[in-house]
Amino acid sequence: MAVVRAVRALRYDVARVGGLSRVIAPPYDVILPEEQEALYERSPYNVVRLILPREKARAEAAATTLREWVSAGVLVREPEPAVFLYQQTFTLSDGSTRTREGVLLSLALEEFSRGVVLPHEKTLPGPKADRLAIIRATGANLSPIFGLYARRGERARDVLGVSGPPLVDATDGSGGHRLWRVTDAAAIARFAASLADERVIIADGHHRYETALAYRDEQKTAAAGSILAYVANLDEEGVVILPTHRIVRGPLRMDTATLAAELAASFTIERLPPGRPRVAGEIDCVLPDRRLRLRAKPEAAAALADLPAAIRALDVSLLHGAILGPLLGVGPEALTFTHEDEEAVDAVTTGAAHAAFLLNPPSLAEVRAVCLAGQLMPEKSTYFYPKLATGLVFQPVGPPWL
Repeated sequence: MAVVRAVRALRYDVARVGGLSRVIAPPYDVILPEEQEALYERSPYNVVRLILPREKARAEAAATTLREWVSAGVLVREPEPAVFLYQQTFTLSDGSTRTREGVLLSLALEEFSRGVVLPHEKTLPGPKADRLAIIRATGANLSPIFGLYARRGERARDVLGVSGPPLVDATDGSGGHRLWRVTDAAAIARFAASLADERVIIADGHHRYETALAYRDEQKTAAAGSILAYVANLDEEGVVILPTHRIVRGPLRMDTATLAAELAASFTIERLPPGRPRVAGEIDCVLPDRRLRLRAKPEAAAALADLPAAIRALDVSLLHGAILGPLLGVGPEALTFTHEDEEAVDAVTTGAAHAAFLLNPPSLAEVRAVCLAGQLMPEKSTYFYPKLATGLVFQPVGPPWL
């Protein structure tokens, strides 16, 4: 089902930029303002100038910078199509080190209705408008989306026959990034064949994917019919989902004592036990004067009765459907999100927020079940970690390249 191809990439000339560690960056949507400034300072060629320019006319600035870098030889078009094995090494909060491997390539765009590429969560309109302006101006996929497929016990490295030293070896705050280039047509065909009957679940990059669909429909060209993608086997131990906690910064519609009483009607409540981790089905509620651990009673589950079974099973659905919506009248637009417990708690204790709700992450099995059922999780339900580095590979998809 999934159609993957080699990409004739645009890449940094490492000799010109002084090493890729200086020019790579996280995806645009996780870069905080202070990090944006730090990336600008790190190198005059850091990719942040393409994906998140400081200029008000962001798309035009990105296009101008891209043209200048190509003209100066900072970015160079690869002489032949290739796919790239991409390995990330990272450390989790418990001190354990993991490795995740996947492949950077060109993925044929498919309407979600065809069931070949599957989203797992809802999107917001603002980021899509911004990304569409940038792809129109630059004619390039600047950041890969992150997709998952299911091939139990099969390593992409083995299918591609990758060995030897990497083409790229870089580091940043999230860990190590290594890249191997594969140009052998037979090896690429083997990997493409292994995915031919697979569905690809979008882990990260829903806004970019939907933007690419809109751009394809505008351009009506073969090149615009694909997107730069990183695909990894969800059977990999390095595929990690972190929780995405909800922070309510606006005032609550009731005082905390009343809220606790309302929650007690649908949840078993205990004072937050110090040091005991949350288990599946538990939600932590942090308020200025109390911290509560919530476990759903049948009354809470009844609030989700109209939802599909795969969605009802999610803690995030319970939070939105039984607490945030009906009790607090809070929708996604009134929330901020973090995957760090401490950040969520600190927002309340410092007075920057009125409440925080801490969740467990959904499992990979739950994400896959939602996708295969043709359903969508609420916005910001997952945080796949680590994020892919932007700046390793770019894919030209339209004018002025083609």
